[in-house]
Amino acid sequence: MASPESELLAAARSHAPDAWDLLLKRHQLPLYTYVAEMVGDRTAALDLVQETFARAIRHIGSLQDDAKFASWLFSIAHQQCLQHWRRTQRERALFEEDDTALDPAFADEPDPRALLIQREQAEALFALVARLPPAQRSALLLHIVEDFPLDEIAAITGIPLGTVKSRLHHAKRALQTMIRHSP
Repeated sequence: MASPESELLAAARSHAPDAWDLLLKRHQLPLYTYVAEMVGDRTAALDLVQETFARAIRHIGSLQDDAKFASWLFSIAHQQCLQHWRRTQRERALFEEDDTALDPAFADEPDPRALLIQREQAEALFALVARLPPAQRSALLLHIVEDFPLDEIAAITGIPLGTVKSRLHHAKRALQTMIRHSP
């Protein structure tokens, strides 16, 4: 008996719009969160997630294992982030601009004191995460925020498992150092 996800993916392979709508609803928020943290630009993140789904629709036939749909989708998003970085680096070099500041604004929430403290701590943490090299940031976000196992992170990023472990180790050490030295 096929799982509901497999049936949904079979319908998506047949280009059923309802199937793609459900897949989009299931995966858009985790993808957006990952991409937004990777590129540091919420508007660009929306575009990159949209392009990720467009590519997924075009290339659904290349998905070998339905159980790996989420990691396959994140792999596409990861490649979109890499292309975005290359494009923006070329544009910066061309126009000699450096506007890499992260927009720290978060969605409106109730403003009790505890939520404010949590928000400030999260902003501080994500500001530190944004200072990590992109490769370390990607591994950390995929593992900690998106909860992917190490082997799936290796598949998403196209690097060996040992490299994923190394990047996570170095990212955690760098964060510890930054936290110790922050005011």
